Amino acid sequence: MKASELRQKADAELKDLLVELRKEQFDLRMQKASGSLTNPKEMKRVRRQIARVKTVMNQSAQSAQDKTS
Repeated sequence: MKASELRQKADAELKDLLVELRKEQFDLRMQKASGSLTNPKEMKRVRRQIARVKTVMNQSAQSAQDKTS
């Protein structure tokens, strides 16, 4: 999912997406530990998606703070 698509979502949707991605990251870590991870690139993909979501959340929080100041 691109950052431009994430910017169109509401804060609650971003929080829900972040929780889902964290769960997926945990599952992938458990698969890696047990040796059943089929595609190691998935870990990188999920980690980057988490970073994108957090970046968009921080940007929206910063712009909201700037508007109130």
